[in-house]
Amino acid sequence: MIEKYNNPVAFLDSGVGGISVLNEAVKMMPNEDYIYLGDSRNAPYGTKTTEEVRDLTERNVEFLLEQGAKAVVIACNTATSAAADYLRDKYKEVPIIGVEPALKPAALNNEGEKILVMATPMTLAERKFKNLMTRYEEYAKIVPVPCGGLMEFVEMGKLQGKELEEFLGTLLTKSVCESAKAVVLGCTHYPFIKDIILKIIGHDVQIYDGGEGTARQLKRRLSRDKILSQSKDPGQIKVINTLNDDSMMELSEKLLVRK
Repeated sequence: MIEKYNNPVAFLDSGVGGISVLNEAVKMMPNEDYIYLGDSRNAPYGTKTTEEVRDLTERNVEFLLEQGAKAVVIACNTATSAAADYLRDKYKEVPIIGVEPALKPAALNNEGEKILVMATPMTLAERKFKNLMTRYEEYAKIVPVPCGGLMEFVEMGKLQGKELEEFLGTLLTKSVCESAKAVVLGCTHYPFIKDIILKIIGHDVQIYDGGEGTARQLKRRLSRDKILSQSKDPGQIKVINTLNDDSMMELSEKLLVRK
């Protein structure tokens, strides 16, 4: 019988954005095997209802468990908000790790300052985010910035250029950005366009995203459950995308940082 620690760790996102979190995990745990499932056929999740996102996430988690996943990272803020608690209750024996906007470190490191939180409309509307915001609003002035339509640029591989800059300009207006000291990237797609976001803001700000913290939490859970890989060799990464399109697979490989 093959021990469970030899099984892969699965990552799931509504598209290619969760690769930003996978990259952090690969840096931290290069000997693990990984499966990455991008549900680009059903993207974006951020404009769907909570029930729709929960159903899609549940279906995709079931698929990944059928592939032998020993743990699942829901590398999507929207899917985490909609489905993580439900799925943890359903699959009590499986470590299920979610992501959330890195609001805690941003607020604690910038007390009394203005912080922008860029995220999908659904993430910002969910109870999970509102509870998080309530917890830290005494430390900083938190300004949610709904970014409907932004993740689609990343899905199309448009990581720079005039069209992206103009679109960001409609979200990050001068009044929104004025005196902001930090920006929380509340969608796993956004780290891939971090440099353009900084350019549009136009002044020095600290950028926070939850990728590294999620990877640390994953490692803690694998260690606690005694299912960390015992291999001394670099792990394998298998990428699956529900769109089954060559260009989407090429984009996924382009965004993947293999260590």
